[in-house]
Amino acid sequence: MNQQIRIRKYDPRDARALADLFYHTIHRINAQHYSAAQLEAWAPASCLVLEGWQKKWSNCPPIVAVCGDQVVGFAEFEPNGHIDCFYVHHKYQGCGVGTVLMQEIHTQARASGLARIYAEVSISAKPFFSKKGFRVVQQQTVTRRGVDLINFVMDKTLKNAANP
Repeated sequence: MNQQIRIRKYDPRDARALADLFYHTIHRINAQHYSAAQLEAWAPASCLVLEGWQKKWSNCPPIVAVCGDQVVGFAEFEPNGHIDCFYVHHKYQGCGVGTVLMQEIHTQARASGLARIYAEVSISAKPFFSKKGFRVVQQQTVTRRGVDLINFVMDKTLKNAANP
């Protein structure tokens, strides 16, 4: 990748790109670990409707990663240290987008005085989070639209944490 990945504030005009990124990343990247029925329960076509996302993001604006003019990832970081969404565009996997997003989360967490950050992480994302110093608290089964999916509660203590 020739262009630099940068973080910028969410703009409501990003909603379409972020919703598409969410849907396509799940259906392309997570297909290696989840069945078609699980993917459809997690990210049905209805998740491409912007109204719900726009309302959510007006209350908790996501961190947006861009490369040039292309939105290549986003993360939702809540004031209590919870990472609710963490997605990298399927065409930009392994290009450093996740690392840049995680660095921004660490920066915001430390600025807020948080000692711990945590997330519910898919099977597909678990190796990335492990490399960034997160530990598995527990494996869990969550039910989405009547379908069970396995994920992992992972956390990281920040007070003496190394760089993400």
